[in-house]
Amino acid sequence: MKLWGIDLGGTKIECAVLDSENDLAVVIRKRLPTESDKGYEHILSQIKKLIDLVSEEIGEKPAKVGFATPGVSEPDTNLMKNSNTTCLNGKPMQKDLEDILGIPVKLANDANSFALAEALMGAGKDYPEAEVVFGVIMGTGVGGGLVVNKKIIGGHHGIGGEWGHNILEENGEPCYCGKKGCVEQVISGPALERFYQQQSGEKLSLKTILERYQAGTDLHAAAAIDRLLEYYGRAISTLINVLDPGLIVIGGGVGNIDLLYTEGYERIKKYIFNNGVITTPILKPSLGDSAGVFGAALL
Repeated sequence: MKLWGIDLGGTKIECAVLDSENDLAVVIRKRLPTESDKGYEHILSQIKKLIDLVSEEIGEKPAKVGFATPGVSEPDTNLMKNSNTTCLNGKPMQKDLEDILGIPVKLANDANSFALAEALMGAGKDYPEAEVVFGVIMGTGVGGGLVVNKKIIGGHHGIGGEWGHNILEENGEPCYCGKKGCVEQVISGPALERFYQQQSGEKLSLKTILERYQAGTDLHAAAAIDRLLEYYGRAISTLINVLDPGLIVIGGGVGNIDLLYTEGYERIKKYIFNNGVITTPILKPSLGDSAGVFGAALL
């Protein structure tokens, strides 16, 4: 049986087909540009075009397709919400996709798809005893996905795992969600770059800030990275205190910073409700940028 998945991103749409009878071997992967500036209907047409191209190449059409999407489908209304590809918001995307493709469709938030893929195909393969796996996205934004006993937990409102919009810094920077000081406004890449600029008056990329921190010659860089590590420790400790997962996998550009897995791990100990003891494995993803589309196929 072939498992079809689509990862819908802001700049690209990726399709992957996995062979469930051959250890989930990848049959094909193919991408097209999203061209989201052309609107919702165009995105749907790009999706259909991509599926048609893949079908032609492998000589087989899908019986159903899983989709990793920015944002989430509201369970009560089946309308999209919380998507940074804003033209999706308020749209009955699942119904429209089923109409245009003529097959059943299942949607999941892209962070949930990431978590599912890493739990079943990626880092989680080395931790089969982990009943609860939390997938963290730390990049331009901060999000997360929750997998329990190999199933995504979307939650009553469809926002299961959305740890990025809990308040981390009281009276901090305003967030588009309406609150101030959300996790996303403290330890995302743009938030750390903004903090550095506020302190130094100089606008730099997070990569350069990290390089200056490592060189030990920039006090403002040291303050920015210390801020990341301290607030990371607080935020991750909250996840552990509430969910106590058997594995945490951290994706996204900020998640590539090695200090999170050494000094950042130590900072968690100050806040965890376990007498300062932490044994939770916290790892980088093993599937790279494939996790989203593989997770979609696994839906």
